[in-house]
Amino acid sequence: MFSPITKKRLLRFRRLRRAWWSFCLFVALYILTLGAELVCNSRPLAMRFQGRWYFPAFRFYPEDAFTGNGLQTRADYLTLERQGALADAWVLWTPVRTDPYRIASPEELAPYLRERVRLNLQPRVAGVTFGPDGAIQESSGFGLLAPETAEEESPANLSDCWVLPEDFDAQLASRWSGASAESLSIHLRPQPKSGWPAVELRFAAASARPGGRKTLRARIFEEFTEKTHTGDLRWEFDRTAELPRKNVSAFQELPPELCEKVALAREMVRGGENFPSEEVQLGKCTYRLVAEMEAARFPFRPVQGHWMGIDDAGRDVFARIFYGLRIALNFGMILVICSLAGGTLAGMLQGYLGGWTDILGQRFIEIWSALPFLYVMILMGSIYGAGFLLLLVCYALFNWIGISYYMRAETLRLRYLPYVEAAKCLGISGWRIAFRHILPNALVPLITFFPFSLVGAIGSLAALDYLGFGLPAPTPSLGELLAQAQTQRWAWWLVLYPSLALFIVMLLGVFIGEGVRNSFDPRRQQRLQ
Repeated sequence: MFSPITKKRLLRFRRLRRAWWSFCLFVALYILTLGAELVCNSRPLAMRFQGRWYFPAFRFYPEDAFTGNGLQTRADYLTLERQGALADAWVLWTPVRTDPYRIASPEELAPYLRERVRLNLQPRVAGVTFGPDGAIQESSGFGLLAPETAEEESPANLSDCWVLPEDFDAQLASRWSGASAESLSIHLRPQPKSGWPAVELRFAAASARPGGRKTLRARIFEEFTEKTHTGDLRWEFDRTAELPRKNVSAFQELPPELCEKVALAREMVRGGENFPSEEVQLGKCTYRLVAEMEAARFPFRPVQGHWMGIDDAGRDVFARIFYGLRIALNFGMILVICSLAGGTLAGMLQGYLGGWTDILGQRFIEIWSALPFLYVMILMGSIYGAGFLLLLVCYALFNWIGISYYMRAETLRLRYLPYVEAAKCLGISGWRIAFRHILPNALVPLITFFPFSLVGAIGSLAALDYLGFGLPAPTPSLGELLAQAQTQRWAWWLVLYPSLALFIVMLLGVFIGEGVRNSFDPRRQQRLQ
């Protein structure tokens, strides 16, 4: 079946362990994806219900057949199982019970929702009464604002703590004179190295007082800065856990009475009640305790049953990756075969016939390759609508050009060899010589470039899907998942798993291509002289 040279090349490829195992893994992955419905499906492969056999993975059955509710829509077998409608049925499920189009319901995610508890830092507030010279005559709550190094909680003058603005007296002149005034806010910076926080001095609206005022009353609100803001405290609890998932040490340092309030708040939100927020005191800081249940919103992190998470539309990421790989591999295989066939035919015609055929063919290829592929793709998509066949045709129209150069060069080299001249002398037709004698000896570029072309086709499809010019929604696609990850950057599973799948497939293809190139290279040892 194979010539001795071909057998030697195959044996050489078999000895390249990295290339051989990559080839085995790639073939196994391709075969698995071809039977994706038998591996990953939300419909059972077979089931026996009320004495009858059903095959939902291969046939359509309305929901009325299992519930008797009169609905003729497709049954959601996972929901029926969760509701107990299939309790008496024997069901044969696929290894992964989901598909790339099914949207997860909030009831599925309810057992995995976490309780969120926050302690929001509240600004410290004090009151002050001062005279025209800034001397403090009465104060309240200054102890909360005073730094730990302060000798006295209440200073003698405002300027002892804060830098008064240059127009401070001008802004308060109307109030000192007794005229009516609207509410006023003045920002005060702390004195250097004083330790007092930046504050906002707020004056309420004042009515006219003919005799003027001897003192002014204001409230002092702390202003948060990067140095003074100690930060809010946040924790997330799993339903059965006593300690939070992160920041455990800060939670364990809370006073026992506050821990009891947190436990009570968790119990209330777990039971579906609203916990009324309340203020709590921690040292000199005031916090507002807030507790709430995590919302079941998409995208959702990996949980049991959705091991790679859920995308922004509520669909399982693993299922979309698995089915997306099948589409990408089929697309790559068909595209590469069509491109190699077209490039081989064009290159052989130019190389074997030569003359004006070669010159006109080269000029045509130069003009054709100058056409902007992306613009052509956008134009065709806007006219005929994006789809698998349109992408395949548009890519195939441009992807054959590269291989035609190699086939033309190989044909030009082989057509002057002695065995070709001997075939001509025997009177064998030109087409038979080209396809029977020249083509088998010119297959080395085709075989060598096949894996690399396949990797390039898969990457090109993912890139087009990422840009939005690829397969139409809701077709599973690795590029579409990566586009979601760009807008949902906190959803790490949308970045990790699609990128990892694309990386593994392309890496296997590169390893196979390197092995094929080394196996078919007649010069196994090269030396620099």
